[in-house]
Amino acid sequence: MNEHQLKIAEARHHDPFEYLGMHPAGRGLVVRAFDPACERMTFVELGGARTRREMPRVDPAGFFELRLDGRADFFAYELERIDGAGHATTARDPYSFPPILTDYDMHLFNEGKHLEIYNKLGAHVIEWEGARGVLFAVWAPNAGRVSVVGDFNAWDGRRHPMRLRGASGIWELFIPGLDAGAIYKFEIRFPNGDVMDKADPYAFYFEPRPKTASIVWNLDRYDWQDGEYMKARRRLDFLHAPMTIYEVHLGSWRRKPEEEGRMLTYRELAEELAAHVKGMGFTHIELLPVAEHPLDESWGYQVVGYYAPTSRFGSPDDFKYFVDTMHRHGVGVIVDWVPGHFPRDTHALAWFDGTALYEHADPRQGEHKEWGTKVFNFGRNEVRNFLAANALFWLGQYHVDGLRVDAVASMLYLDYSRAQGEWIPNKYGGNENLDAIDFLKSLGELVHGRYPGALLMAEESTAWPGVSRPVYLGGLGFSMKWNMGWMHDILEFFSKDPIHRKYHHEYLTFALLYAFHENFVLPLSHDEVVHGKRALLAKMPGDLWQQFANLRLLYAYMYAQPGKKLVFMGGEFGQWNEWYCNTSLDWHLAEYRPHWALMRCLSRLNHLHKVEAAFHELDFEWQGFEWIDFRDTENGVIAFIRRAREGGDYVVCAFNTTPVPRYHYRIGVPECRYYREIMNTDSELYWGGNLGNAGGAHADPRPWHNQPNSIEITVPPLAGLYFKPA
Repeated sequence: MNEHQLKIAEARHHDPFEYLGMHPAGRGLVVRAFDPACERMTFVELGGARTRREMPRVDPAGFFELRLDGRADFFAYELERIDGAGHATTARDPYSFPPILTDYDMHLFNEGKHLEIYNKLGAHVIEWEGARGVLFAVWAPNAGRVSVVGDFNAWDGRRHPMRLRGASGIWELFIPGLDAGAIYKFEIRFPNGDVMDKADPYAFYFEPRPKTASIVWNLDRYDWQDGEYMKARRRLDFLHAPMTIYEVHLGSWRRKPEEEGRMLTYRELAEELAAHVKGMGFTHIELLPVAEHPLDESWGYQVVGYYAPTSRFGSPDDFKYFVDTMHRHGVGVIVDWVPGHFPRDTHALAWFDGTALYEHADPRQGEHKEWGTKVFNFGRNEVRNFLAANALFWLGQYHVDGLRVDAVASMLYLDYSRAQGEWIPNKYGGNENLDAIDFLKSLGELVHGRYPGALLMAEESTAWPGVSRPVYLGGLGFSMKWNMGWMHDILEFFSKDPIHRKYHHEYLTFALLYAFHENFVLPLSHDEVVHGKRALLAKMPGDLWQQFANLRLLYAYMYAQPGKKLVFMGGEFGQWNEWYCNTSLDWHLAEYRPHWALMRCLSRLNHLHKVEAAFHELDFEWQGFEWIDFRDTENGVIAFIRRAREGGDYVVCAFNTTPVPRYHYRIGVPECRYYREIMNTDSELYWGGNLGNAGGAHADPRPWHNQPNSIEITVPPLAGLYFKPA
C-alpha cells in the first residue's frame, strides 16, 4: 500500500483527487477507485459503444485500478459496483470531475463579500459535465480531512472524502447520482486527530428533531403568487405607514387537541393564522425564530441551521407557502433573527473544524455564560459573510418583510453580562465591540440597499444612540428599535393597585422624553409573560371586571402613543396562564364574553390605528404628539393630542387610570368644534360599564390646559377615550 492509499484508507487525505479518478500513466491513462464495501467493480466507458472492463482489485482495503494503454485524452465513464450482498449500483465517478467553485467565488468569500455564498457552499443539485448530482462544499480551513457521509455511503467517511481548495479553507466534492432528499453530514477530522460528524452550516433543510442530519433540498421549485404584494412593498414608506404586529410562536399558537396536541404544519398555520390576523386587523406578524433549532424550550433562539426553516412544521416549500399566503392576505411577515450567539451542540457550529472557527477562542470574548452559548467572531471575514448572506437569504429566498435582530445589546458591548475581569477591552480601552458595530452598520446598508421596503428591527435594551438612524448620519442603520424601557415602565404602572398609581405617573410619561430619539416599536412581547412574570391579564389588579378594564385601558393607551405596536399572541383574548412553548394557547377562553369582547376592543384599536392618520403618520416625529395634561395625578387622568401631518387630522385622547368615574371633567382642545367619541374602552361592546358621552362633546370657547377651547366630558373608570373633531 503506497502513501496515497494509506491516507485514503485511513481517511486522512486532504486531496484524494491526487490519486483517485483518471490520471496520465506512462503511455496511457490509469483509473483508480476506492470503495471498501465493493466486491466487484466494472469500468464503463460512456459513448456509443459503452465499453465495459472489469477493474482489478489492487489492495484488499478496497482499491481498484484499471490501465488504459494508448489513451491520452480524458473521457467520461461510469463505475458499476457490486457489494457483498450482490446489490449493484452504477454512477459516474466523483473523482473524475474538475473543480466547480471558481477562484473568484472563494476570493469573495474569504474577503467577506460573497452575498450569495449560500448558492455555492452547502449542498446543491446541479448538472456538471453531463451528469446530474449534488455539489457539496464546506468551509473548514483547519480540518485534516473532510468527507461527505450519509445513507448513500453507509455513513462511511472513507468513501467520499472531499478536496481542499487551496488556502480558501473550502472543501468541495461533486457526487453524481444524488438528488434532493439525500440525508448527509460532513465528517471532519480535527487537527488533534478526533473525528466528528457536523451538520451543514448552509443546509436548507434538516431532519426532524431529535435527529440532526442535513437534507439536500432544491429551493427553486416553489411558484410564488405574491408578485403584486412584493411590488407594493418596494414602495412602502414604513416610517409613516400604519404598523401593528402580532408576535407568534408557531409551535404553540394553536395545536390539534384531537391528535394528541399535534403542532400545526406550515400550510395549516398559513390558512388559520392569516384569517385570524386579518380579522383582528394586524398589519404584520412577527415569528419567533423559525431557523432550525434542536430544543423546543429555546423558543428558537439557539439556532443550528441558519439557512433552514425548522422541519417541525414541514419543508422549505411549505414555509414559502406560509409566507406567500400571508402576503396574499396583505399581512407582512417579520422573523426573529439571532446573529449574536449560537449553541454549543457538538453537531453544529461550535468548534466546527476542531478550532474556534465561527466563535472566539478566548471565552472572555467567545462565550455567553448566562445563556450557555457561543459568540460569533465578527472580526472574521468568513463569519461576517455567513451572517450577512443569511440575512439577505431570508429576505430574498423566503420573501420575508423584515428581520427583528435579537439581543443587539449583547453584540454591542464586550462586557455584556460579564463581571470585571471576564472581558477584554477593545483597542481603545473601551467596552464597545467594534467588529460587531461595523457588522451591524454594513448589515443595515445591505438590507435597505438591496430590499427597499424591508425592515430591520433591533431588540436593544440600552441607551446606545442612533440605533434606528441611517449609517450615513452616524447611526447603526436599523429601521426601528424595540422600546424595552417603555415596556418595563408601562407594565410596572399597570401592575400597581390604582390607589397607588398617583405616585407613579412618571411610568406613563417618562417615555415621551425620549420617544423621538429613535424609531420605536412599543412591544408587549413574549418575554413579559413567562418565567413567573404572569400573563398580561393576570398582571392587572382588582376584581375580574377591573382586570379586563385595566387591560383594555393599557391597549388604548399603547395604541395612542407614538410608535408602532406589537402584541404577543394570547394577549388579544386575555390568556390567564403564562405562555408555555409546548402547549396551545387557551383558545377556549375566547368563547366567553369578557375575552371575545377584549378581542373586539383590540380589533377596533387596530382599525383606528390604520384608518386614522393621526395614529401613525408622525409616529417618529415630535410634531405628531402634544400633551394636554399629565399633571392630574389626584384624579388619575392623563390627556394628549395625536396629530397627522401639518394641516391634517388630529385625535384627542383621555385616560382614567382609576376605578372612579370622572364626571364633568374638562380638558383643553385646539378648536371650538364638536368632538366625536370614536373609541371608548368602557363601551358595553367591550364588556365595559357603558359610561360615556352620548357620542361626543361640543367644545366651548373656554381656555383650558393652555388650549383656546375645552370640552367637558365623562371619563369612565379604568377607560380610554378618543375624540375626533367633526
